[in-house]
Amino acid sequence: MTTELKSEVEFNKVIRERHSVRKYDPSWKISDAEIKEILGDAILAPSSSNLQPWRFLVITDQELKEKLLPIANNQQQVVDASATIAVIGDIEAYRNADKIYEYAEAAGYVTAEIGAAMAKRSKDGYSSLPQEKLKEIALVDGGLVSMQLMLAAKAKGYDTVPMGGFNPEQFRELFNIPERYVTVMLIALGKAAVEGRSTARLPLDEVTQWNEFEG
Repeated sequence: MTTELKSEVEFNKVIRERHSVRKYDPSWKISDAEIKEILGDAILAPSSSNLQPWRFLVITDQELKEKLLPIANNQQQVVDASATIAVIGDIEAYRNADKIYEYAEAAGYVTAEIGAAMAKRSKDGYSSLPQEKLKEIALVDGGLVSMQLMLAAKAKGYDTVPMGGFNPEQFRELFNIPERYVTVMLIALGKAAVEGRSTARLPLDEVTQWNEFEG
């Protein structure tokens, strides 16, 4: 089997075996190093103007999980999974443009002149947008990195479930999240105690149109 074909087989396996898992083995602990590896893969996701607005709050402390449980509508996976990862979006991510292009320059991806110009363009453009638009961008980019996180976890043999069912204001209060950030979702990460249930998908022809949209 060629390297290219092997990679395709492995990718197909990951995307088809990933299911949302809600029952986890509470005795299974994923190391901080492994979580960092998963997050390291996740942050390779694309983002608007490469501003990378995602931030992660990794919750592994059992006492904090218990406090989070009622905020997350008593979803037991919050407590039983190895970690609950809060994906958070920075609506002022453009403030990091200089730093991002400094890294890009150090890596040899851009010259200092080009990097400075691109950073200025990002700061000028995004700072002029209304808050709702900046929030929308952070949520879209947060969704991209969340999906990549879940696939990265499955590639390492772990399971996840995305959770939108939680009280964002109570979450913000518990963890002292500044107004600059929006909560995108919570993701439970761990080892399944019960395999995730397979779910049906609409046929591709029912969700795809070519060249014109008929509703």
